[in-house]
Amino acid sequence: MSLGPSRTGRKDQRNGYCSMNCLSLVKTFPRAGWRNLGANRREAWALRIHPDSSAFTLLLGLMASLPTFAIDTILPSLSATGDDLQATSVEVGLAMSVYLMSLGATPLAYGPISDRIGRKPIVLFGCVLVVIASFGCMLCISLPQFLIFRALEGAGASASAIAAFAIVGDIFDGEAAAAKMANVVLAIYIVPMIAPTIGAALLALSSWRAIYLVPIAGGLVLLMAMSDFSESARIDPNVRLSPAPIVRNYLRILRHPVCVGNILCNAAAAGAMFAYFTGSSLFFINALGLNPYEYGVIFGASSLSVMAGTRGSRKLSGWGLSPAQVITAGLALSTIVATSLLLMALVGGKSAVVVVLVMVGVALSFGFISPHAMNEALQQIAEIVGSISAARAFVQMIGAASSRATVAALFDGHSVFSMAVVMFAFCLLSVAAYAGIVLPAEG
Repeated sequence: MSLGPSRTGRKDQRNGYCSMNCLSLVKTFPRAGWRNLGANRREAWALRIHPDSSAFTLLLGLMASLPTFAIDTILPSLSATGDDLQATSVEVGLAMSVYLMSLGATPLAYGPISDRIGRKPIVLFGCVLVVIASFGCMLCISLPQFLIFRALEGAGASASAIAAFAIVGDIFDGEAAAAKMANVVLAIYIVPMIAPTIGAALLALSSWRAIYLVPIAGGLVLLMAMSDFSESARIDPNVRLSPAPIVRNYLRILRHPVCVGNILCNAAAAGAMFAYFTGSSLFFINALGLNPYEYGVIFGASSLSVMAGTRGSRKLSGWGLSPAQVITAGLALSTIVATSLLLMALVGGKSAVVVVLVMVGVALSFGFISPHAMNEALQQIAEIVGSISAARAFVQMIGAASSRATVAALFDGHSVFSMAVVMFAFCLLSVAAYAGIVLPAEG
């Protein structure tokens, strides 16, 4: 079997990885030969779940989407939770805030730890924490208890998410990495389409406490699946887990223009997405009077557009377009549709059709941008892929949170102006990060 260039497949043997598939390794190294290989090299190669298999893609998808199970699934239950715990809607809304804060902050610790001890240990730790914290949410009897367990739940879920992206950077390279990254992004956006329905069904059949069985099930399934996953990271035992090296590694990321530029580009593109997440809900439900079910259909269409974008991204790469060309196409599309929405808002238009088309366009463009931007960021400094994945998660969370807060603060109760302004601003930021930082650095 031809190994091919390392930029189009899995990382090669010189870097401590294998660019052959598992079947080729079995043919090359008979059973006795495998026993004679060094333990570290065998550990690096022996991914018992084949990296090119559907099972491996599903494993990565579950790892990346575990955080969303505890976000979208509980949305239908917030009111019932408040009633049971004798909390106001504002107080119970803190359950989302503390979860998201924990989800965004803890990767900064997990990233360096995963570079030092590996991806698998932090995934196992995170899954155990998710299971314990979710049981705590089910059994709590007061709001403070509930908020503490929600924060722990977010801390656990973030571990598997940052590990999923780091594992792609560990094993794959070039077009293969971009394709695998597209599948991971695809999995993340499938969950929001089905999770609220699952949450509503469990709420109807039982109580709000039963909804936390979903993240428990996700954590347990992932724990079992990880038993067939061998470590993917290159572990340097000489690396110390002390503040100074961790800070130096994050400074390396900040000083690497291609890495930080792609992180910022992806975060700004996500900010544009979250602008319509928040703004479309306010506009369709509050301004136009649609019921939550009708809005859910519209929201589902936008999620499908992200999925279509990730598929389109893979197709464009298969046709020979470079990552830069695919990202540029996505940036152009998002900027054009955001400009269209802003122009409509400025003249006082309220066309639901235009808003839906803009939602679809921005979601489609995110599917073009995100897999390639994340992949290009991860490929720059191979020895700290976990830290890069953590930085990406942290910056993206900041972008998403600031976008949502700004749209909500500027909403006037009847128009799309706040959504249009914020979406347009984040699209320009994404263009500026890529055209002003990444492209000049790449020459």
